[in-house]
Amino acid sequence: MTLQSDAAERPGDPPGRPAPAPAHPEAPPPQEADVLAARVREALHRAGARAAWAVGGPHGTLAGSAPPRRPADGAAPPAAPPAAPAEEAPHDAAALAGVLALWPVLGRLVAGEALGLHTPLTAYGDRAAADLPPGTTAHQLLTRRSPAGDGAADAALTRLAEHLGGAPLGELAATLVWQPLGMTRTRLADGALPTTSADLARFLTHLVSSCDAPVARSWTDGSLRIRTGELTPARGLLWHPAPHGTWSYGDASAVWVCPRRRRWAVLLPADGDGRPRAAFREAVFAPPPAP
Repeated sequence: MTLQSDAAERPGDPPGRPAPAPAHPEAPPPQEADVLAARVREALHRAGARAAWAVGGPHGTLAGSAPPRRPADGAAPPAAPPAAPAEEAPHDAAALAGVLALWPVLGRLVAGEALGLHTPLTAYGDRAAADLPPGTTAHQLLTRRSPAGDGAADAALTRLAEHLGGAPLGELAATLVWQPLGMTRTRLADGALPTTSADLARFLTHLVSSCDAPVARSWTDGSLRIRTGELTPARGLLWHPAPHGTWSYGDASAVWVCPRRRRWAVLLPADGDGRPRAAFREAVFAPPPAP
């Protein structure tokens, strides 16, 4: 799992603790969805990229690409709409496993006091601290402040979660996070993470809502703030600060959350194409041009 910081792309806007959002945000007007969808489609067209995408808030999806449909045995489309909508083809979101599976599972372990972020991993046994420098903590691994590289940090955190949770990461994520959120078509196995736009929307909607379970508000709020002091690059807990008050995870396939505006976005480019990333983010989160 690789991460990319948006910090180098922004001219300023140093993020800190997110401003409190309204307790009961109103649903955006329908015309906002039309304007937003047009901006995103234009941005992707200019980038010459194909991608599945969605944008939403605490009320769910606001706008998104048309989901791909599975062909019905190669038959021509029926003249009349089918009685039931065709099933959405899954996307492989393995590149987002860190934020979809590992990060929320660690949050559940912290909430249940099974894991202390600043406790040396040796306190949890030799297996939890294997191949890591003495004194390494989960906080250091989550903020990439350990001598271990990104890949080693992800592997160490996965090993820690499985050790404390007593099950494989995919099983822990399904039981503790995905099933409670109704993400019935998401699973993690054999290095793949098939999911759907609807399931991704359920997860991201939860992060900007006022709900405190299955992912605790304290874990989300604590993750989406600078945890590295004056050190650079700045980091939250696995999340990266980005322009326009957002936090991001992912390189080509990516997710964004804006706590202040209570908006989320997900981009799943075809063939792992990273070109539309910045253009998509600007279309979704940048202030609209002055008339």
